[in-house]
Formats: sequence, C-alpha cells, structure tokens
Amino acid sequence: MVQPKKKEKQPQPLQANDNEKQMSPRPQDRMENYLAANKLEGKRAIITGGDSGIGRAVAIGYAKEGADVAIIFHENTGDAEETRQCVEQEGRICLLIQGDIGDPQFCRDAVRQAVEELGGLDIVVNNAGEQHPQANLEDISVEQLERTFRTNVFGAFFLTQAALEHLEEGTCIINTTSITSFQGHPKLLDYSATKGAMTTFTRSLSQMLAERKIRVNGVAPGPIWTPLIPSTFSKEEVEKFGKDTPLKRPGQPDEVAPSFIFLASDDASYMSGQILHPNGGEIIGG
Repeated sequence: MVQPKKKEKQPQPLQANDNEKQMSPRPQDRMENYLAANKLEGKRAIITGGDSGIGRAVAIGYAKEGADVAIIFHENTGDAEETRQCVEQEGRICLLIQGDIGDPQFCRDAVRQAVEELGGLDIVVNNAGEQHPQANLEDISVEQLERTFRTNVFGAFFLTQAALEHLEEGTCIINTTSITSFQGHPKLLDYSATKGAMTTFTRSLSQMLAERKIRVNGVAPGPIWTPLIPSTFSKEEVEKFGKDTPLKRPGQPDEVAPSFIFLASDDASYMSGQILHPNGGEIIGG
C-alpha cells in the first residue's frame, strides 16, 4: 500500500523578538553534516548577531574548525545560551556579550572583553542586522531609518574601528550584506540601502587595509530561513518566502556558513574586496 506523502511543514510567523525555539520549522543552523578540517585551529573570532540564524551557524562552524568565538547579541539570551552550548560541545570557548552595537562605547568594551578572554582576535564578522518592511516610502519613520542604519551600518563601523588595533597581518574581516544590495526590495528600502552601504564598505575597507595584509570580504545571502523572517513578514509572505528563487526554496543558515568559513581560512588567502553569493541560484553581476 502506498503511503500518502507527508505535507511539508509550512513556515509560521513569529512575533518580533521571539526566539528560534518557537520557529516552525526550526532553521537548520547546527552544522550537523559539516565535515571540518582544522581550517581555523587556534583562531579567535568575534561575531555580531551570533545568537541565532546565520550567526549561530557561523559560530558553530568556526568552532568545528578549531576557533574560539565571542558572540554579540542584543536580546535573546535563550538563543545565545543555546549557541554557547553548541560551541562548547565542540570543545571550544564561547563568550557571550550582550548589548547594542549601535553604541560605540559598547563596541569598544565588547572587543576589549573578547581580546582579554580569548587571548587575541583574528576574525571579525559583522553579521547583526534588523529590518522593518514598509509598503510605502512615506511609512518609513525617522526613528526606523536611524535605527536600521545604526544597527546595520554604524554597528559594523564601530565594531571594526574597535577591533582594528588588535588585528595583525593575516587576520580578516567578513561582512554580511544581502542580495537586496544588488537587486533592491520594494518593501525593504532602508534595509536594502544599509546592505548597499555594507557592500561598498567591504570593498573600500579592503583597499584601505591591503597594505596591512588584512583581508576584507563579504557574504550576500539570498532568502535564508532565520528568526528575522517570521518576526517581520506576514503569514502570507512567510509561506511564499524563497519560492521565487531558481531553486524554489529558502536557504538554511547551514548553507551560508561555509562561505564565512572559507573567507576566514587560508583557502581565501588571495581574496579581498569580494562578495560571495549563497542565494538559491540568482545571477548577480555580469
């Protein structure tokens, strides 16, 4: 007897600031099938937005490759603790630092704490971000515009400024930008603008730091199933999320993290000022 095919579990919306445990289905961000090769043995990394989603997968992937990590998060202590447990299961240190990267003093304090407790700094991952969809330009308030830029752009500037004095030749900076930086998005005008800024920041900073032999690259994910999506889009939008890509589905954090691992490793020693595109098959550029 042929068994009926199980219906796929549809993504369900969350309320803003809900944690990853409440997502249905849960994101794949534990890097369970990832095969490590000691590519980051002895390295020390700081990752903003490291409590869930892409940031969590990167933190776990780095730990599997031999790195100790400090993750900066804003609100969800439950998610952050879960990430720490996953990193520690790999035998690595995971330092949790809670605060707002839009505050330059917090960024200086966070970097100082990470350097003191990890013994140095080799990798900076500017990954934290927020988005607030609006149907009309007129609906974007001054407060929303300033908040989105402060988190997505100012935070990366502040953290990188604080980290630079600790970075030596051979270290690297990796920035999370977005496919919206290249294609735009009709409901994410301010978010898309911040990601455009991050793409240009990546390219310009790579030129500034080339003489110091510090590499700067970026990753521009397409639609990835993270807590940011169900907490900001409607139920109808969530159900269709990612289905307009050539691969007809959203990506998972586990499918993005290897780009960050590659860019942090010696395998990418001749790459700087570049953007990788794990985006479900969309063609970017010429």
